[in-house]
Amino acid sequence: MRFRLTLLLILGLSLCSLGDVIEDFIAAARQKQGPIGERAARFLADNMPQADRGSLSLEFLNKNLDLAFQARTRFPWAKKVPEDIFFNDVLPYAVFDEKRDGWRTDLLKRASEIVKDSKTASEAAQSLNRQLFKQINIHYNTGRKRPNQSLMESMESGKATCTGLSIILVEACRAVGIPARAVGTPLWTNERGNHTWVEIWDGDWHFTGADEFDANGLDRGWFVADASTAKADVPRHAIYATSWKRTGIVFPMVWAQNSQFVAAVNVTGHYAKTVAAEEPVARLGVRLWKRTGGSRMAAKVCVMDGVRRTCALADTKAGTSDLNDMPRFALKLGARGWLRFTVGSEIRERPFGPLLTTDPTLDASWADLSPASPKVDAVRAWLEKPEGEQKNTDPALVASLSRSEADRVVQLLLADRLARLAIERKEEMSQRVLSESGKNLKWLEKTFGNEPTNGHSLWISMHGGGGAPAEVNDQQWRNQIKLYEPVEGIYLAPRAPTDTWNLWHEGHIDPLFQRLIDNYVALRGVNPSRVYLMGYSAGGDGVWQLAPRMADRFAAACMMAGHPNEASLLGLRNLPFAIFMGGNDTAYRRNIIAAERGTELDRLAADDPGGYPHQVHIYEGLGHWMNKKDSEGVPWMAAQIRNSWPTKLVWQQDDVVHRRFYWLQVPKGAAIADRSKLVATVVGQSIQIDGEAPASLQVRLSDRLLNLEKSVSLKVNGRKIFSGKVRRQAAVIRDSLEERADADTVATAIVRGD
Repeated sequence: MRFRLTLLLILGLSLCSLGDVIEDFIAAARQKQGPIGERAARFLADNMPQADRGSLSLEFLNKNLDLAFQARTRFPWAKKVPEDIFFNDVLPYAVFDEKRDGWRTDLLKRASEIVKDSKTASEAAQSLNRQLFKQINIHYNTGRKRPNQSLMESMESGKATCTGLSIILVEACRAVGIPARAVGTPLWTNERGNHTWVEIWDGDWHFTGADEFDANGLDRGWFVADASTAKADVPRHAIYATSWKRTGIVFPMVWAQNSQFVAAVNVTGHYAKTVAAEEPVARLGVRLWKRTGGSRMAAKVCVMDGVRRTCALADTKAGTSDLNDMPRFALKLGARGWLRFTVGSEIRERPFGPLLTTDPTLDASWADLSPASPKVDAVRAWLEKPEGEQKNTDPALVASLSRSEADRVVQLLLADRLARLAIERKEEMSQRVLSESGKNLKWLEKTFGNEPTNGHSLWISMHGGGGAPAEVNDQQWRNQIKLYEPVEGIYLAPRAPTDTWNLWHEGHIDPLFQRLIDNYVALRGVNPSRVYLMGYSAGGDGVWQLAPRMADRFAAACMMAGHPNEASLLGLRNLPFAIFMGGNDTAYRRNIIAAERGTELDRLAADDPGGYPHQVHIYEGLGHWMNKKDSEGVPWMAAQIRNSWPTKLVWQQDDVVHRRFYWLQVPKGAAIADRSKLVATVVGQSIQIDGEAPASLQVRLSDRLLNLEKSVSLKVNGRKIFSGKVRRQAAVIRDSLEERADADTVATAIVRGD
C-alpha cells in the first residue's frame, strides 16, 4: 500500500511538473508576443510528440518561439506568411525524430548573412542551398552514423545522406522565416530505394533537393521523373510532407518503420503525372566510377541506342551528389547500344542492353572501358554530311572493321535507314496504300496483345477469291481480317492489287510485301524475325508460291485450303511450314495434292536432317471451309522465330526471280538461269555451293554465320574460289540495309564467287 502511494505521488509530481512547463511556456508567449504568441505556443504544445513533453525545458521552448517570431518580423517574406503556415512550418523546433538541438541561434546567424540580398523566400532558399552546405562542410556521404542526424551530429562528422541534409535545409529556412518541410517517399515505384528532399513556401509549395542547388530555379531535381510515377493510394509508393499539426497520417520513416512520431500530408498529387496508356520505356541510369570499388567520376556520357541518329548527351555525377542522382536516358524497352564516356580529351566506351526493366542502372568502371573507335566515329561523321556529300568512295565506308566496330556501325546505319523510311513512308502508312510497278496494295489491320520488348510480331493474312468480280474479292478481303486472332501481334489483311486468278503470286506481290514489312519495322517497331505469312483459298495459293521464294523473310507460314500449282517446295528448307486442308475439299484435287505435298515434305525432311520443319492437317469430313479448325496453326506459328543465318540453304528460283536469298545474292544485271537451283552449306569456316551458280554470285557474310576473325574458304561446284580473311565494311552494311531494313539479316562482309 505504501509503495502504490509513493508511485502515485511521483507520477502526480511529474505530471504536475510537465503541466507547469507547458503552462509557463504559453504564459510567457502570451506576455511577450501577445495573443498570436499564445496561439503559437498552444499549437506547438498541442501537437508536440509525447516523447518531447517530458524532456524539453522551458528555456528551450521559449528560445525557439522567440527566435521564430524574431525572424517573422525581420525578413520581408516572413511577414507575408499566413499564420497557420507559420505555426506549422516555421515555428517547430524539429523536422523528424532527430535529436532536439537548439539550432536556431547558430542557423539564424549563418543564414541571415547568406540571405541578406534576397528579395523573396525562393531567392533566399536558393541562396541557402547554394552556400550553407559549403560553409558548414557537410555533404552527401553514406558513411554517416544514421539517416536522421541532427544538425550538430552532422557537423561533428561532416557527413549526411538525403534525410540529414534535408533536416539541415529545413531548419536553415525556418531560421530566417521561410516555411519549410521535409518531403519523401519510403520507396520509389521502381523499387530502387527511398529519398528525402525539401519543400519551401513562397505563395505556394516548391521543391528542391538539399545540397542540390540548381541555377535554373526551384522545382527541379534528378528525382523528378521517379516522383512522377508515385502512387498516392499505395502507401509505400506515395510521397509525404512532414506536418507538425496532427493530420491522421503518419510520415513513414524508413529508419523507424513502426513509429507514429511524425505527422504527414500526402502530397503525391503535386508530383505524380496522370498519363494514360503511355508506352513503357526503360529509363537507363548511368554512373561512372574510377574503378570498381573506387570513387565516382564526372564525365560526358553519350548514348547510342540504335534508334536515334545522333547521340543523347548528359553528365555523370561525382563527389557529394546523391548516389541516385544520375543522368537517365529514355530508351525503348529491349534497347541495346553503346555508352561513350568523355573525360578531358579521352573517350572510352562500353555496350549495354538489352534493357528489360523500366529503370535499369548501369555502373561503368573507367579503368575497364575500351577506347573509342575512330572508324566508328568516321562513319558517324559520314552520316552527318548532307546527302549530296555522302560519297560511296569515302574511306569511312571501306575501312576494315572489327566485330565490335561492325556491331556499332550496324546500329548507326540501321538507325539512319529507319529514320529515313519513317519520313518517306509516313504518308502511305497513314493512308494504308502502297504502290509498286503501277499496282496498289491496301490493307486492314488489327493489333493484339501488348508489344514485347523486342517488338510486335507481324501477320500477313491473304484473302480468297481471285478470278472473280472486284466486289467478291472485296467481301473475301473484309472477311479475312476476322478469321484469325494471334495472342500478340499486328494482324494485316491486305487487299490483292488485282482480281486475277493468281492474284497473290504475280510479280508485283513480292516487292509490295517487302515494302510492307520494311514499313512496319520502321514505323511500328515490328520485329523482322517474327513476320508470319498465311492465306485461305486463293490466299493459300499465294502461300504455296510466296513462302518458298521469300522464305528468308518469314518466321513461319501456314497454307489454308489453297492449290500449289507448279510451286516448288525446295526453298522451304529453313521455313516452318504448315498445310491445312479439308479432307472433302475436292475442287482442283486440292485435298489430294495437299496430301501429296505433305508426303513430299516428309521425304525432304528425312533426306535432309534438320531441314523442312512442317505440319500437315487434313481434316476428314470437312470441305473447303474448315470451320476455323485451321486456326490451330496460329499458336504454332507464333512459337517460331526466323532462322536468319542457316548453315544450309536451298535456293530454287521461281517464275518471279529473286536476287537475294538468306546469305546468297546475285547482283543486278547478272543473268539467272530459268528455275535454277543452288544448295549452299557452311561447315566450320568453309562454304560449299553447288548448282547453277551465276559467275557473279556473292556470299553475304556475318559473324552470326561463321567467325570472320578467322580465314574463310569458298568452293563453288568443287572449285576453290576464295580462301583468306574477309573485311567487314560499312559499305556492305549500308547496302544490305538499303535492300531491306532488317537488322537480323545485315551482312558485314561480302565474298564474290568470281
